[in-house]
Amino acid sequence: MLGPVILAASRSDRMRRLISAAPVTKQVVDRFIPGETVDEIVPIVQELTSKGLELTMDVVGEDIATPEQAEAARDAYLALVDRLKTLELGTRAEMSVKLSMFGQALPGGHELALANVRPVVEAAAAIGTTVTLDAEDHTTLDSMFAIHEELRKDFPQTGCVIQAYLFRTEADARRLAAAGSRVRLVKGAYKEPAEVAHQQKHEIDKAYVRVLRILMEGEGYPMVGSHDPRLISIAQELARQAGRKPDEYEFQMLYGIRGDEHLRLAAEGHRMRVYTAYGTDWYGYFMRRLAEKPANLRFFVRSMISKG
Repeated sequence: MLGPVILAASRSDRMRRLISAAPVTKQVVDRFIPGETVDEIVPIVQELTSKGLELTMDVVGEDIATPEQAEAARDAYLALVDRLKTLELGTRAEMSVKLSMFGQALPGGHELALANVRPVVEAAAAIGTTVTLDAEDHTTLDSMFAIHEELRKDFPQTGCVIQAYLFRTEADARRLAAAGSRVRLVKGAYKEPAEVAHQQKHEIDKAYVRVLRILMEGEGYPMVGSHDPRLISIAQELARQAGRKPDEYEFQMLYGIRGDEHLRLAAEGHRMRVYTAYGTDWYGYFMRRLAEKPANLRFFVRSMISKG
């Protein structure tokens, strides 16, 4: 399987330098990350929402080494909130954050990340939107869930992400599937050991369906993060069985992947939210997109060959 190899490369400084220097890389990266600044991303927001789509915005960047960098990440999100305010989109454009950007891995990181993310969540609530806490590798999750629980005391609309490939996730889903919760389910995109996560695709898919059933039958708001046509059909059927109306759950897919499917689901009356990332520190995000789906890797390799 190439996925684990690519995920390992996502942490390699040597591979970062090699791929970043390739002339074709920017062209391919632009497929997944359509801008580097807030100004560049605003036309994308306007275009997608004009087509009946919703968005969740992610300022990419993970390798935070100092408290000052964590504060800069906070400020980048606050600048995004200011721009979203002028667009008056309400919950049609929310935000996703990785707590590693807010200093979670630094000394005293739990408290630092909470202190940095809170003003972003507060600012989002003030303009009528919200924030979802992205899941990262399994060692960070207890901290993420604790911060999520703390934020929901004042901002109950704050969402979080769970990953189907982790053995712990069914228990997490049962705990989180309560009234008022917002939970995005994804397969998982980090290199995890066999002691904590399923390794085979068919096992991950089965776990995804089990967890999705828990969320659909719960009292919260499920967010179905998948590009897999079979899982999308299963999600629709589970929603029907649970008696959910189209506005009582949503689909989420990445910008640059299956754009026609985004529009099809929206045209059928489903809530369809596009995960749209921007920023200059794109490497880790880009490599996980390659690892998640063989077609993404083939696209990158073909582009490199055609430009070689």
